[in-house]
Amino acid sequence: MAFEAVDVEAGLALTGEVELADSGLLRMRHRLRNTGIGPYVVDGLHAALPVPGHARELLDLAGRWAKERRPQRRPLGTGAWVREVRRGRTGHDAPLGLFAGTEGFGFGHGEVWGLHVAWSGNHVSYAERMAEGTALLGGGELLLPGEIVLDSGEEYATPWLYAAYSGRGLDGVSSAFHGRLRSRPHHPGADRPRPVVINTWEAVYFDHDLDRLRELADRGARIGAERFVLDDGWFRHRRDDSAGLGDWYVDETVWPNGLEPLISHVRGLGMEFGLWVEPEMVNPDSDLYRAHPDWVLRRTADALPPSWRNQQVLDLANPEAYAHILERLDSLLEEYEIGYLKWDHNRDLIEAGHEGRPGVHAQTAALYRLMDELRARHPGVEIESCSSGGGRIDLEILERTDRVWASDCIDALERQSIQLWTGLLLPPELVGSHIGAAPAHTTGRVHGLGFRAATALFGHFGIEWDVSRLDERELSELAGAVSVYKELRGLLHSGDVVRADHIDPSVLLHGVVAADRSEAVFCYARTAAPDDVLPAPARLPGLDGSRRYRVSAVDPTGRPAGPERRDPAWVTEGSVTLPGAVLASAGVPVPLLAPEQAFLLRVRAVD
Repeated sequence: MAFEAVDVEAGLALTGEVELADSGLLRMRHRLRNTGIGPYVVDGLHAALPVPGHARELLDLAGRWAKERRPQRRPLGTGAWVREVRRGRTGHDAPLGLFAGTEGFGFGHGEVWGLHVAWSGNHVSYAERMAEGTALLGGGELLLPGEIVLDSGEEYATPWLYAAYSGRGLDGVSSAFHGRLRSRPHHPGADRPRPVVINTWEAVYFDHDLDRLRELADRGARIGAERFVLDDGWFRHRRDDSAGLGDWYVDETVWPNGLEPLISHVRGLGMEFGLWVEPEMVNPDSDLYRAHPDWVLRRTADALPPSWRNQQVLDLANPEAYAHILERLDSLLEEYEIGYLKWDHNRDLIEAGHEGRPGVHAQTAALYRLMDELRARHPGVEIESCSSGGGRIDLEILERTDRVWASDCIDALERQSIQLWTGLLLPPELVGSHIGAAPAHTTGRVHGLGFRAATALFGHFGIEWDVSRLDERELSELAGAVSVYKELRGLLHSGDVVRADHIDPSVLLHGVVAADRSEAVFCYARTAAPDDVLPAPARLPGLDGSRRYRVSAVDPTGRPAGPERRDPAWVTEGSVTLPGAVLASAGVPVPLLAPEQAFLLRVRAVD
């Protein structure tokens, strides 16, 4: 549906577009056209939707690097709550969505209205209640002064604003977002299962050696990996993070025969090959910068923006810089059999100027054009949005990418929460989730393989670990975890995501239920020591109350579940059969877990 408005005196024409998906997800945007004879400066143009007076509470997300998407709540009182993102990318501290609801709303109860601004640059989300009692949720691009100037006949389009309503809590809002994403013709996983990934970053970092990487690939294939990703360090001058960005040629000193020997080995093992890139960035210590220092986004020609991670931002709105990066990426994809790009973006856009104006809008639009062109030339190549981990997660980047890297932190305890809240918008198949080493590289915590595997299972599963150092027992258990994922991924990547409002704040209970309610899998994760001696039962949402289900324990490493803890009788006996209504209301007893342990429940209908 579209509506139009005209201001003859100002010389402006506005077209509003509204679409409603079958899943119940609404999206809207505005197009503003200058119909006058002189230039028109656009300071801001947002879309907003009303919410009723009984929406009295707000939820959004905050965070930082390696601890993304932390929930925060507050009353929706008179006035405005405004979240601005000025980092030039979506950002680790971005709200992801803004949710208003009835007091105390949770995952499975209460009325909720949710909103998401689909834009990968600067943007704003806000909630406002007037003194008259009316309220709204809104948002759009956050434009810097002079960033958009429309000449006569030119047009500016706002980002899409996505919104959903649910009468059954946050899970209903998630269902609308997930359903719309899964209905896209290009949605990953529609034509083949999501492959098990083995990524080399935390295994070798910059220490690239063909024999060692071949061994990693051998071990990966042995345990069931299906995609091998060579991370940072393969291109010229890149022995650490201080040099080389922009020099997208294979480093001849490390790879005298190019990447083909490794790629042939990987593909000979039956795995797809993937490669890390960071095309929007440049190191001052690089051949590209020395040849074209003028290709850097900067406010003034005589001063660089503050450095971060030894790098600057390449101005993709500069046609020459854009053409160079497109040629380099296209050449790599033409020369080598690469099926996947891990596309990183490791710094904010600070003092990002283009031709004397703020350049974030132009940079974001140029990025979209670059990805679109590469996808058109190489339609079979998947792309991951990795931006210092979870720094660029939004629905517009996901129109061009096939998954996101939720966080650089693979610590399973942190990941339980990060993935839970990322899942408000994104279904599991879009969220990269890997088993890391113990101790975790970002936190130093040590978790058992069962907890790490149970956490990684609820996403697009992978391994970020030096598997060449594992003994036979560890390899067998890791192979078991891969087998469990392969058995369950059809359900995990098509079913409805559900989350329990558990009485114990030290427990996260979440799962995926098949659309026809014939089966489900749940994860009961204890994140801290409980207040009570005995754990409260696990009440399993989302099942058909009129059907009977057999519930059994599943070890995430594939081993037979045994009485290794103080297990309830049904666990040691193998299973219990109960009506769905009972499982949702009374639940089932669970083992007495220590902090930072998890327990999987497999549920199958028996009638």
